[in-house]
Amino acid sequence: MERREFLKKTLSVGVGAGALLLPRGLRAGVSRAMAEDSPPDLVALRGSSPAAMFDRGIAALGGIGRFVKSGQTVVVKPNVSWDVAENAAANTSPELVARVIKHCLDAGAKRVLVLDHSIEYWERSWNGSGIAAAVKAVGGVHAPAESQGYYQKIDVAGSTLKSTQIHESLLECDVLVSVPVLKHHGGAGVSIAIKNLMGCIWNRNEYHSKGLQACIADFLHARKPGLNVVDACRVITRHGPRGGSQEDVVTMNAQIISPDIVAADAASAKLLGREPSDIGHIRLAAEAGFGQIDLTKLKIERLAV
Repeated sequence: MERREFLKKTLSVGVGAGALLLPRGLRAGVSRAMAEDSPPDLVALRGSSPAAMFDRGIAALGGIGRFVKSGQTVVVKPNVSWDVAENAAANTSPELVARVIKHCLDAGAKRVLVLDHSIEYWERSWNGSGIAAAVKAVGGVHAPAESQGYYQKIDVAGSTLKSTQIHESLLECDVLVSVPVLKHHGGAGVSIAIKNLMGCIWNRNEYHSKGLQACIADFLHARKPGLNVVDACRVITRHGPRGGSQEDVVTMNAQIISPDIVAADAASAKLLGREPSDIGHIRLAAEAGFGQIDLTKLKIERLAV
């Protein structure tokens, strides 16, 4: 499916894909004075490589130094769950992962760990996706996650999730950056920045047994990212999260960046033609106070790169 065909189907849904991606300035209700005095809440980009869009978008947000300080340890959390090639769109773009790492190191980060508890065999997923090579090339460190010994049980003050085994790197790092790939998800509806954090725990089955949507949202009580970078260059629109064929993939050449994880997911859900409030974990995260689901209340900067 081509991007033009898919976008025609989503434009009728509220603030649709076209509205988010076209660089038409500020959203109604946000003053020009506010625009000049403070960075945007969210940046929506279209039209170039993942690295070029991130360069432009993070600059619009005030630079990576706003989120990462010298001497800090950073965990970058992409999606590396599947043993498929990059064009399958099931994993985050390795180019984007590398660029995020480089910016963090350029800001003076002491160490940048890259984490995902892969669903399919981890070595094939990391190598086949291209992410292992991309991480190594820019000086990042792959955080091993395939053994239960890397996880520690913690209490979680959620409505449904009361405890879980979380990867040790999240308990030790200064900054967490969620870098998901946008895609359809058969169980959760969508897989974006909040759902991406499910790859930080040891036992995914506990989410499914206790209540998937509530547990996904409840994890934010344990750890919330300081920055969220959504890869929407190639997007699985059906049969997610792994996808079935290239017919499931739409090329959007887009990216959403925000420190607000709920806003990032809300804007990204719109790209899939989904109303954010209809996605259980996005709605529950907003109700719990983890971010803003109403895009009309945000200052959004749209950029074409």
